[in-house]
Amino acid sequence: MHISIIMDGNGRWAKMRGLNRLEGHREGVESVRVATEYAVEKGIDYLSLYAFSEENWSRPAEEVDGLMELMVEAIISERDTIMKNNIRFRVIGNLSRVSARVMKRVEEIIGESSSNTGLNIIVFLSYSGKWDIVQAVNRFMDENGGSGAKLDIGTMNNYMATAGIPDPDLIIRTSGEQRLSNFMLWQSAYSEFYFPDVLWPDFRKTDFEIALQTYYKRERRYGKTEEQINKNN
Repeated sequence: MHISIIMDGNGRWAKMRGLNRLEGHREGVESVRVATEYAVEKGIDYLSLYAFSEENWSRPAEEVDGLMELMVEAIISERDTIMKNNIRFRVIGNLSRVSARVMKRVEEIIGESSSNTGLNIIVFLSYSGKWDIVQAVNRFMDENGGSGAKLDIGTMNNYMATAGIPDPDLIIRTSGEQRLSNFMLWQSAYSEFYFPDVLWPDFRKTDFEIALQTYYKRERRYGKTEEQINKNN
C-alpha cells in the first residue's frame, strides 16, 4: 500500500500563534515522525511526503534556506531511527537546485538505508508533476530519438521519476485545501483523496487512522462496473 501526504498548513499554524513561518515547519517535523511511526506500525509499504515543490523556490530566501536547514537537521536526527526500523529512505525531484550540503546528507542516508527492507519513505523535494512528465518524455527521446519507438503508458511509467514505485492508493492533503498543487499528476490518475481540515503540525496518529478508515470504506472501480468487480471477486 502506498500512502502519500501533501503536508500543508505549516505557515497558517505558525501565523495563528504569532510565530515565524519556520516555526510551523519545525513543528511539522514532529508530524513527519508521527506519520512514519504509524506507517511502520500498520505495515504500510510506501509513505511518500510532498516536502518542497519546484514552485516553493519562489518563496522568500530566508524561508527556503530555513527549510533546507530543517531538512538537514531532520535527516541527521532521524538517522538512527531510520536504520533501527529497517526503513529505506529515498528522495525524488529536480535536485539540480538543491545545495551540495543538503545533497550530501540526502545521499548519505539514501546509501546507508538502501538495503533496508521495511517501510519505504519517499520525500519529494524540489518536485513538480509537470516537471516529472517533461523529464520522462525528454529521457525517452534522448534514448530512442530517431528509432521510431513510441511512448505507451507502460513505457512512460518506466521513465517517470517514480519508476518502480507503485502509484499512490491514497493521497492525504492536510489543512482543508482540495487540490494537488502539481503533485504526482501522472501517478494519481486512480488515487483516492482525503482532505482533513487539520493543519499539518497538528496531524497525529488519530488523524492518520481516520484517513485510512475512510479509504477502506471506498470502492475502487478503475473504470469498471460494480458487477464486474463483484464477479472478479
